[in-house]
Amino acid sequence: MSRVECSVCPQHCKLQEGQTGLCKARGCKEGEIVSLTYGEIAAWHIDPIEKKPLYHFYPGSQILSVGGYGCNLNCFFCQNYEISQRYEKGHKVTPQQLADRSLEDGSIGLCFTYSEPLVWYEMIAHTAPLVKKLGGEVALVSNGIIEAKHLEDIIPYIDAVNIDIKGFTEEFYLKHTGGKLKWVLETVERLAGRVHTEITTLVIPTLNDSPEEIESLAHWLADLKAPVAWHLSRYHPMYKSDIPATDINQLRHLWELAKEYLPYVYMGNTPSGNTTLCPQCGMDVITRDWGVRMKTKDGNCSSCGQEIWGKGLD
Repeated sequence: MSRVECSVCPQHCKLQEGQTGLCKARGCKEGEIVSLTYGEIAAWHIDPIEKKPLYHFYPGSQILSVGGYGCNLNCFFCQNYEISQRYEKGHKVTPQQLADRSLEDGSIGLCFTYSEPLVWYEMIAHTAPLVKKLGGEVALVSNGIIEAKHLEDIIPYIDAVNIDIKGFTEEFYLKHTGGKLKWVLETVERLAGRVHTEITTLVIPTLNDSPEEIESLAHWLADLKAPVAWHLSRYHPMYKSDIPATDINQLRHLWELAKEYLPYVYMGNTPSGNTTLCPQCGMDVITRDWGVRMKTKDGNCSSCGQEIWGKGLD
């Protein structure tokens, strides 16, 4: 029986009639690869933009967040495994309905998130231009694994991204995720300087938390052609993982290392480490606790005038 190859991501699943890909969101029907999740939502909610996390993109705003089922990785420590590692029928919705909802209830636009939105590629491609036409912002939270052609097709309609760099060795990706580091790095290189880009790394004890690895990734991010913010997030046991949670003191040590290379580094999933400091004078220009407070003027530090990187910081 002949097989058909999926072209959306570098996994290039070769499927026979009726089979589904690694992502569980794409399959072979009548000799063609189709989206099984098109027009179906697994989860949606209006979230603070900081929850994505996007710290330098319209701080303090709200955004309609949506996601479908499926993911093209199989991380044993997945933090959203309920929807990323399976498929079932979701809530029916059209691209136009999503676009119309994206500017209701104080939302600034639409964020594709929760599972892996890039396997929901057609929904992004059809919905994002409609959101932009209505004047909304479009964000994407992703593992970054997509073929360059398809990424280029949607970049004109994406305003902000947060990309997971789950580790900084090919061994980590191959052994623990089923993907390849180079796929992710190529995506980040394509996005940086063209789309507002922030990075998240879930710091997992014994797997990707060595100072050497974090320092190497910090150096790589610092060498990108445009600024980025980096979220070093605290891991908690989830899905198939029983590795103990990240020690906060170790996370702080890694954060301090990273700050030697990058001006905007944060500690995620912790009660501290989420304040934006001015790179020049050190003043707390954006604080985030029960609310978001900015001490900026026209995008600059109100104390020394240093420009603070980001969008919507006026």
